[in-house]
Amino acid sequence: MKNFILALLFLAVIILGFMYWDQQNEKRETLEENTALIQQQIRNVGKLVVTEGSFSQVFTYKNSKSFYFDVLSARKKALIIVNAEASVAYDLSKLEIEVDEENQKVIINSIPEEEISINPNIKYYDVTQDYLNQFEAEDYNKIKERVEKGLREKIENSSLKTNARNRLISELQKIYILTNSMGWTLEYRGQPIESSEVLEGIRL
Repeated sequence: MKNFILALLFLAVIILGFMYWDQQNEKRETLEENTALIQQQIRNVGKLVVTEGSFSQVFTYKNSKSFYFDVLSARKKALIIVNAEASVAYDLSKLEIEVDEENQKVIINSIPEEEISINPNIKYYDVTQDYLNQFEAEDYNKIKERVEKGLREKIENSSLKTNARNRLISELQKIYILTNSMGWTLEYRGQPIESSEVLEGIRL
């Protein structure tokens, strides 16, 4: 009888041990599957988020030079029309993300700054120039710098950057939705992202 009880106890220990091992193994497999899925989603959003826009600008370029104690002057001028394609992009392949398996956290350490690209098409009309003051490479460089400066100011005051940021948040929300559905936590610079509203309000 004693041997029978010992055998039953031994068998119970084996069964409980197997159940514990099987449970831990299942937890580990689930953790690995979740981690792989999260990492795959991070790779999926690792692409450029681009917003494009068109801008036009018209201005007159004038320049004059004086000679012989300001008795004579030489002038040049041109009407300049600019049509430009501009884009604002986030290179999400530069996202710095850490996956903390032990604490089931996805930590966004850094988001890349936006990249502004401007491709101006500059055309010159009504070009007039005196012999002693003609258009040179320096003039064209100054005009291009002025054009790009003006276009950047327009972009800053337009909805282009805002639209690009909204698209960026949409990409990051994919990570938030996935981590939240798995019971993981998404953090940005130590701040837990507990809702989509919190994500939309983060400072980039």
